[in-house]
Amino acid sequence: MGTWDIGPFENDMAADFAYTLDETVKDKRESLVRATLTRTIQTLDYLESPEGAEAVAAAALIAAQCPGGEPISTSYGPDEALPVFAEDLRPLAVEALDRVVAEASELAELWDETPDGPKWRQSISRIRAVLAPEPAPRENPLFDL
Repeated sequence: MGTWDIGPFENDMAADFAYTLDETVKDKRESLVRATLTRTIQTLDYLESPEGAEAVAAAALIAAQCPGGEPISTSYGPDEALPVFAEDLRPLAVEALDRVVAEASELAELWDETPDGPKWRQSISRIRAVLAPEPAPRENPLFDL
């Protein structure tokens, strides 16, 4: 797999995924994203790097539509308009990202063998945080101790 940076679309498999999205009929694009995430989550054995890279790209597309999400601005991302993704894709994307960074993941193994491994894991953590933000602390506690 050709990889040139840590971004979610900075590798051949994610760029190919973007192309597939562009070639998919508009009303089927969300289904493709959902299927990609579901396939990753349901992989019980070793997760191969192409599937992991596609899952990261799919999760980044969903996160881009969330408050605080980074837009996909690389030329390797999809060119065609994407639907507004259903909110129930967010927890699927989180679960898929968790699977991608797990022990039995080729993509995680490959990144962990490089000096940029920690930066890659941080980029995954940022996407995950947008998809599943921590609840804000309450400003007015009921009881002061």
